[in-house]
Amino acid sequence: MSLTKLLVPTYMQLLKSLSGWLTKAQAQMPEADAEALLSARLAPDMFPLSTQVRFVCVQALEGIYRLQGKAFPDSLDDLVNEGRNGGEQPGSLSDALARIDETLALLDGLPSDALDGDPGRPIAHELPNGMIFDLTAEQYARDWALVQFYFHLMTAYAILRSEKVELGKADYIPHMFAYLRPGTMPEG
Repeated sequence: MSLTKLLVPTYMQLLKSLSGWLTKAQAQMPEADAEALLSARLAPDMFPLSTQVRFVCVQALEGIYRLQGKAFPDSLDDLVNEGRNGGEQPGSLSDALARIDETLALLDGLPSDALDGDPGRPIAHELPNGMIFDLTAEQYARDWALVQFYFHLMTAYAILRSEKVELGKADYIPHMFAYLRPGTMPEG
């Protein structure tokens, strides 16, 4: 499987799920309560929901740019900084949904082979604290890009669930219904 076919559909499907969770929260709660979700955290030393949403987008975008060998645009730095400041400036649910839409639009515009260079090409992944990981493109996609994307996605899901937003497994994987064998949906 190519890196493009692995990452881009995964990112797109789950970003759409995240958008659905936020939209569901808006529908289930009074507006002020739904907006307050953006400041909710799982633990005091963790980033709030507003940051988790932004960092889901950041992880998808960083992976795409890095695997194409492209420099990060200023807009990505802006998104990272918004995320880091999410505790003080959470923004609105409309802002969060717009960030997801912007990320989806970029992903949707990628060529079908955008990330499919040599899977063994070296990638030096440097963290803000100075640590550097030497990986191949395949290792980076598998061991960092997907893992970090899922971490922030699942943290967002857990925050929403802990704040009593009614979400279930079907909300996590709505893309799977495209594969449902006819006649096998339980009556309920």
